[in-house]
Amino acid sequence: MKWFFEPGHSAAEFRARHMMVTWVRGSFKNIKGSLEFDPMNPSKLQVETTIQTDTCWTGEPARDNHLKSDDFLGCERYPTIRFASKAVEQIGPTDYHVTGDLTIRDVTKPVILAVTYLGCWQTPWWEDGVDKGPKLRAGFTGKTQIDRYDFNVKWNDNIPDGGIVVSREIDIILDVEAIKEG
Repeated sequence: MKWFFEPGHSAAEFRARHMMVTWVRGSFKNIKGSLEFDPMNPSKLQVETTIQTDTCWTGEPARDNHLKSDDFLGCERYPTIRFASKAVEQIGPTDYHVTGDLTIRDVTKPVILAVTYLGCWQTPWWEDGVDKGPKLRAGFTGKTQIDRYDFNVKWNDNIPDGGIVVSREIDIILDVEAIKEG
């Protein structure tokens, strides 16, 4: 079955250590993607997603502009982040390891997403204030950690006693609401 991400209810969030003492969080809203997914056989999941880098938001305009610059995402030159699954391994009743290729700044590396399938529901579907449902929706969360240096996102600065301004390790969390096509 083919599904699509409902952009208004799907997001990618990230967090990085800042100055060795706290976490800075940000997000990319309205991510787009598609699934091949059978709720009766979720281990056959296939997923592709595209994130527009210029939608990066942390709530601090100066930081957002820095993250969008060539020091980090290089949005003008690299407008998208992409993920395409390659394999799925079921590790629990609703938990999976989804291996795929993540592309940031035109560098592609394999990553493993720890995915939890949240279930399916028949739901309303509003268009122009009218319920044209029902539509079948499925929910998923996914988590991974990457070393941003692997993707040529290497800006940093040193602080005393061997610290750095921004951690190399970035935690990524995906929340996806998918809608069955047709």
